[in-house]
Amino acid sequence: MTTSKNSRQIALEALRLIQRRNAYADVALDCTLSRQDNSTLLESDRRLITELVYGCTRRQKTLLAILQNFSQKPTAKLPPDLLIILQIGIYQLCFLDRIKPSAIVHSTVELVKQNNLTGLSGFANGVMRSILRAKEKEDILTQITDIASFYSFPEWLIELWQKEFGQEAIADICTWFNQTPHLDLRVNLLHATRDQVLAAFAEADIKAEPIPHLPDGIRVAQGAGDVSQLPKFKEGWWSVQDASAQLVTYLLDPQPNEIIIDACAAPGGKTTHISDRLKNTGKVYALDRLNNRLKKVEQNTSRLGITNVQTIEVDCREFDAEKVLGEKCDRVLLDVPCSGLGTLHRHADARWRQTPEEPYKLAKTQIEILDRATHWLKPEGTIVYSTCTLHPAENEEVITQFLAKHPDWQIVPPSADSPASHFASDRGWVKVLPHEHNMDGFFMVKLQKR
Repeated sequence: MTTSKNSRQIALEALRLIQRRNAYADVALDCTLSRQDNSTLLESDRRLITELVYGCTRRQKTLLAILQNFSQKPTAKLPPDLLIILQIGIYQLCFLDRIKPSAIVHSTVELVKQNNLTGLSGFANGVMRSILRAKEKEDILTQITDIASFYSFPEWLIELWQKEFGQEAIADICTWFNQTPHLDLRVNLLHATRDQVLAAFAEADIKAEPIPHLPDGIRVAQGAGDVSQLPKFKEGWWSVQDASAQLVTYLLDPQPNEIIIDACAAPGGKTTHISDRLKNTGKVYALDRLNNRLKKVEQNTSRLGITNVQTIEVDCREFDAEKVLGEKCDRVLLDVPCSGLGTLHRHADARWRQTPEEPYKLAKTQIEILDRATHWLKPEGTIVYSTCTLHPAENEEVITQFLAKHPDWQIVPPSADSPASHFASDRGWVKVLPHEHNMDGFFMVKLQKR
């Protein structure tokens, strides 16, 4: 594999922002790449930089554990840049197989020299060669006995999953969240059919296939490139939306000419799916607290040719449907703010940003939103509550508290013909488990007055 000389330097610059300035990984990567000369940066370079930035961020705990096993100096005492450079090198040695090991060692030492750390180039060379020699004899990951370090997750998350899913499931869960995320699309039926979209991708020699149980879902093979350059994007034939997120609207089951409130709408994936199921009839009110986030909803509706969405800037906990809209609605979607613990593979740094306390804080807000939404509905109306987390405090416990406070409400299981029925539990709610269903971790439930 050939790469330009500065690919690892660019990755280093992005990782500096993440590790030393607490920047979000995706923001740091986009910001760093935007400063580069596109005429000299090959697509292969971009792929390597992206892999290094996200991979080193995800696997930070593992990389530091390996380094500590082979370094004569404590990692805490190493210069910050040297620490990041060694992580970049170790990640390539242990998790990439496209680059020759000797080239990895050489490029790591050169990166040390390029960043005014020449006096430590011998140390870096020694560490990298020691790791390489050990790797040639055995899998050096087996030397890491701590589960949290082996899979690179905070201890509290490992403990949570052990409690929820059992010790035997930990390896599968962690492995799934450490993979590069797949790209799922949802066909916009206002403009195309799934067969038409698949044909367009096949004509462009891009591998794509239908997603089981999802009538309009397509999964695209990794390495397809810039999403905006894929076939029929500009024509609005499809949207990027994970399979689990697509299930939410099927559970909501909007019907033509209905009035729908999407209370936490941005960036608009579920909003546009609702419009699609309404066949662009009725009305969809898309609520969000921040105007700049609502602009993303408006951009998405414009590209997809949707005309029945009205955005409203408001904190949904203070929203009065009758006062603002002059009417009540048929259905409400509450895709509430959550810890995102079901989408850790998509957000490389999320595992390090969340705390054990955060899901419980979020649960209070989630309950407030759910309570408020009961006032927006017509008598026969329904609410779908959903999260992209696997934490019971934000899922089952929120619904249990709600039903205890509102005994006149009940869970409505998905109908037998709903795509969501394949993932329904005995309690009637839907829970998607990544390691079992190969989809983002999600929780969703439909509620209605008795």
